[in-house]
Amino acid sequence: MITVYTKDHCMQCRFTKKWLDEHGIEYSLKNVDADPTLTEELQQMGFQAVPVVVAEGYEPFYGFQPHKLEKIIETL
Repeated sequence: MITVYTKDHCMQCRFTKKWLDEHGIEYSLKNVDADPTLTEELQQMGFQAVPVVVAEGYEPFYGFQPHKLEKIIETL
């Protein structure tokens, strides 16, 4: 399962979600604007900005990075 930490007005978040949608990949969203306590979760992982993509078996990463998303979906 892929989880994307996001905010409402984040362009890179939109690109990440659009890419996943276009490839038919299921994912869950954690919206930091809707739940500010998620900021602490991100900070504990070492991030201060979104999007952050978390997938089991992979190092979490920041930003819209299609090459990393492609590696993840190869194993789904």
